[in-house]
Amino acid sequence: MRNAISDTTTRLRAVYKKNERYFPLASFIAGFLWDSLTLDRIDRLSDNLILLSYIILAGILIIITSLVAEKKIVHPLIIKYQHFLPNALQFFFGGLFSSYVVYYFKSAALTKNWLFLVFLFLLLVSNEFIRDRIKVFYMQIIFYYLALFSFFIFFLPVVFKTISAWLFIGSGLMSSGLTAGMIFFLGKKIDGDYHSRLKPLIKPLLAIFVFFHLIYFTNIIPPVPLSLKYAGTFHSVQKVEDGYRLSYNEPAWYQFFTVSDNPFYFTEKDSVYCFSAVFAPTDLKTRIYHHWQWYNPKKEEWQTTDRLSYSIRGGRANGYRGYTYKKNIVAGEWRVDIENDQGQVLGRVSFEAIKEEKATRRRVTQLR
Repeated sequence: MRNAISDTTTRLRAVYKKNERYFPLASFIAGFLWDSLTLDRIDRLSDNLILLSYIILAGILIIITSLVAEKKIVHPLIIKYQHFLPNALQFFFGGLFSSYVVYYFKSAALTKNWLFLVFLFLLLVSNEFIRDRIKVFYMQIIFYYLALFSFFIFFLPVVFKTISAWLFIGSGLMSSGLTAGMIFFLGKKIDGDYHSRLKPLIKPLLAIFVFFHLIYFTNIIPPVPLSLKYAGTFHSVQKVEDGYRLSYNEPAWYQFFTVSDNPFYFTEKDSVYCFSAVFAPTDLKTRIYHHWQWYNPKKEEWQTTDRLSYSIRGGRANGYRGYTYKKNIVAGEWRVDIENDQGQVLGRVSFEAIKEEKATRRRVTQLR
């Protein structure tokens, strides 16, 4: 029996050595596919437990890898398979960052948040192709700190059922505390010199802390855990028993995917309605704002005309529905930014308003 296990292990190690250069790509694909198959809603307990398990296991692997490198762990089984530890760590980092790409993308308005999405995607890709660097303790800690911070940004609002700048600051402090605790633990276990291990990390970790706060307060980070499910402009919005009845001009025969008013043809008596459905975690309460803006061609700038709001309570899979409307609309280019309390943009509805003397177009409706 032992000989059979030994032979199998030898063959596996030979296969690994022969195909070692392909393992980063395999880890990348495996982590991303597993994440895509297992994750669903950002507030689902099972999904958050999966991410939390990734974080815990990645932390354990960093500790084991460091202790093995310093010969503080000499267990024969761990020593035998130590070559697989970097790939396992890559798998968990890949799973975490691919999850973040999915979640933050759902909450993003690309015109506002593309920079942070690019940043996350670069983390995801770089993790898979820096196998030699991921063995380095300092690189492991930096990646781990980024993974912790990105997780707590949306996890704390899910837990506390609210969104605020204080929770974001708390995310940074928790991430910093846990990372410092890991460094302290390893320093005590290895040589008792905690300060020498922390000192080279102070500047990069502080830079990440400041960078995240800077892009949060400039609204570059997407407003997780909120996400815009649907938005459009209409001639009327009516609350009915089964939902909301939305009325808009019948699109031309070639406009297959048009289900709202764009352009918005209006008469003097018409009002324009902006309807949106915003997903929020179960029981999370907040306000959603419709930031109405008109483009002034003379000044060549967008001017705010209104910032109207409605309250939401999370839990509905297709988003909490609400609307605002404007009377006395003028012709021209319009846009409505759907925002949260902090002014972070979930999405944007753009339309052209065209005035006509009388309504000649047939109206159709949809139910949301």
